[in-house]
Amino acid sequence: MNYKQLTLKKRYYILALQKAGFKQNEIAKKLSVHPSTISRELMRNRDCIRGYNPELAQIKSTQTHQEKRKRSSITKIIEKYIRAKLKLDWSPEQIAGRLKKDKNIAIHHETIYRFIYQNKNNGGQLYKYLRHKNKKYHKRSNTYQARGTIIGRVMIDKRPKVVENKSRIGDWEIDTVVGKDHKGFLVTVVDRKSKFTMIQGVKSKHAEVVTKALIEMITPVKDITHTITSDNGKEFAYHKQVSDALNTDFYFANPYHSWERGLNEHTNGLIRQYLPKKSSFLNISKDEILMIQNRLNHRPRKILNYKTPYEVFFSEMSRRLAS
Repeated sequence: MNYKQLTLKKRYYILALQKAGFKQNEIAKKLSVHPSTISRELMRNRDCIRGYNPELAQIKSTQTHQEKRKRSSITKIIEKYIRAKLKLDWSPEQIAGRLKKDKNIAIHHETIYRFIYQNKNNGGQLYKYLRHKNKKYHKRSNTYQARGTIIGRVMIDKRPKVVENKSRIGDWEIDTVVGKDHKGFLVTVVDRKSKFTMIQGVKSKHAEVVTKALIEMITPVKDITHTITSDNGKEFAYHKQVSDALNTDFYFANPYHSWERGLNEHTNGLIRQYLPKKSSFLNISKDEILMIQNRLNHRPRKILNYKTPYEVFFSEMSRRLAS
């Protein structure tokens, strides 16, 4: 049997099956992997308190890949090429196109834009070679405009009433937490019934960045996801992409009605226990974020009859998978 890389979704599935009473050989058959794969997975990623931890397993297995992704796709040679072409009044789109055509190097023009604005943040002048100079940053997309210009919003009053009852898992509230000087952000996703929380760090609140993070975070539990509710921040302007990727419905709370997303507001307050206001998020590691996430998910809640969000969420998921 060929080796198959375990994804986070499969790791959640392993945990659910394990909690449902399935043996290692049975889990291996359901995932179409060798029993030794399951044995190693459970052995290497055990928490002395909670047992198998799929989130920790994913962090370990992807660490090498993540380290590679941290490296800039813009090498010194490509940077020299970009600088030269910008001085010839080429646009990032034109530069990316010619790199592909002439040198068979595939770099998205957004990567070049990010390089330019990172240069600007560091005191560089490359942005001045853009056709609209600094204004280009704000006019390239409606999502970079002021708060409220979100196309195709479906408001919360059209959300199914069952969501209010908190009778099922898979109804998520989403938000962002801002670091010191608006540098570094956290994307938070909270399940309304179980209070189960997922957190991911991002470098900016641009809609494309937050959209990518949301899809990555929720995809492992896509099959049990029913709805997503957010505020009217411009970082959620690509809500249609999220909705399509996750095959779910996306709703917006009414402006200045924070109580319509009270759970998410409360959860962000809990996060502030570990990251007080004026804390910098620029150097926070994935392990630190995972620690905060685990602390929240393994903390008993009075509203859950002193069960933990982790217990409620995966107990419900186990019942669904076993049925």
